[in-house]
Amino acid sequence: MARKTTKKPAARKPAGKPHHIAGTLTAADIPQLAGGKGANKANMLSPSYRLAAMDQDWLLSDSMRGVRFMLEYAKVEEALDRWGVRSTIVVFGSARFSPTGTPAHQRWYNAAREFGRIASLEGGALLSERSPRDNVIATGGGPGIMEAANRGAHDAGAPSIGYNITLPMEQEPNAYSTPDLTFRFHYFAMRKMHFAMRANALVVFPGGLGTFDELFELLALRQTGKSPPIPIVLYDRKFWEEVINFDALVKHGVIGKVDETLFTYAETPEQAWQQCVDGGVMTRWLQEQHTT
Repeated sequence: MARKTTKKPAARKPAGKPHHIAGTLTAADIPQLAGGKGANKANMLSPSYRLAAMDQDWLLSDSMRGVRFMLEYAKVEEALDRWGVRSTIVVFGSARFSPTGTPAHQRWYNAAREFGRIASLEGGALLSERSPRDNVIATGGGPGIMEAANRGAHDAGAPSIGYNITLPMEQEPNAYSTPDLTFRFHYFAMRKMHFAMRANALVVFPGGLGTFDELFELLALRQTGKSPPIPIVLYDRKFWEEVINFDALVKHGVIGKVDETLFTYAETPEQAWQQCVDGGVMTRWLQEQHTT
């Protein structure tokens, strides 16, 4: 029987600096630049000599707007993927409400907080990283109703998203959105896109111009079939019927009667959640409209 030979294990390279293959060119082969040391200072300091990725003036220039737009998409998308966020419930409403404001403001704030808690407990946001997270609360990340909904998710021990944006006035994120899921945008359009991309439902509390903007954006996407048939819930029917006369829009022929079926009303956090469930937020086919 032939004798077995035992191969010696290959010697391991010592840990430390990465090994580089030596080239044939050495510093000694390169002549000194004419003019002496420092003669090329103006060249070295020229903006054109900066590495492109390090040239902030150029990256913030007009011609690079498309690149900046792409960066705002990719940075947020990668973070959401790391957390396994497949779908969200978007909550809009006024930034002016607080738990110590007028009785109506307190009521709406507390309702948004309770809705955020219920949706986070029941909707799938608490699942571990081994499974996709569904119906994660997503807000504009600021004060008022946004803070309240993020706070409700925080009460439930669930992650939530804050899509904050740079504004002329001072704007900071609230303390209750998950730090890893708190983002700052420059472009409203990209922020709107992220709101819409994973939205399983939209719950809209009383608010002003910004709230109207976001509400009608999503209604238009639903009306035109550019988004899945997600539930859109308006909280506090009395408020909405006072500030928007949908019947008048139908009467004047600028929307159809069928467009009034694109949304429902809710009077309690529990009813708002049930409207979301009735609209399909727990249905697998709707979850799979969203890719991570």
